[in-house]
Amino acid sequence: MTISAVRHGTDQIHRSLRADILGAALLPGAAMSEARMALRFGVSRTPVREAFKRLVEEGFLVVVPQVGTFVAPIDLAAVYDSQFVRETLECRTVALAAERLDEEGRARLDALVAQQAEAMQAGDRVSFFRLDEAFHAELSRLARHPSVWSMIETVKAQLDRVRCLSLETPTWSDMILSQHREIAARVGAGDAAGAEAAMRAHLRTVFDAIETIAQAHLDAFDKSRLGAKPPGP
Repeated sequence: MTISAVRHGTDQIHRSLRADILGAALLPGAAMSEARMALRFGVSRTPVREAFKRLVEEGFLVVVPQVGTFVAPIDLAAVYDSQFVRETLECRTVALAAERLDEEGRARLDALVAQQAEAMQAGDRVSFFRLDEAFHAELSRLARHPSVWSMIETVKAQLDRVRCLSLETPTWSDMILSQHREIAARVGAGDAAGAEAAMRAHLRTVFDAIETIAQAHLDAFDKSRLGAKPPGP
């Protein structure tokens, strides 16, 4: 197998396993076998091993010496750090989006909100989460800083795991959709201050509920971190 083929295989396996962990198809504590995954993806163990290394670096997998590799519990300290970074960047970004919005951008933003409403009505949790990501990525693009979303994606892995757990509750999804509509309306009206306030309230929704979500999913979290909420957002 060529180096490029290994790299391509690694990328595919990494994306698939990352999605499985985010979507709780692979639960914290689940044993991960290179041999089993090689059979699943129809590849040698080399690209699987490389994908495992990436997932360990991102905090999705943990290696226990002489025991094995397992899906890592959610690290609350990392969740709080990523929330801080995300709020700092996105609140500024959405204000710029409101100032720089054009008609084409407004139409794309409205279309994403409409598609997310359709996904919620269909009970399609995977599409709902994907469209949530697309909505925030579009705001970065509208602010003319598309790379900001790429930066946020690199630091919010553990936060995404909490967000996926929260979407298990239908009322939560409905609330998130309502908040997206409010953000889109503020951006569409060119209300930079209002858009920033709506985004801050939106992001704080998950932040304020983290401990409650953790208590409802104790097996998913690093128990040594529970109750360690920082003094302020």
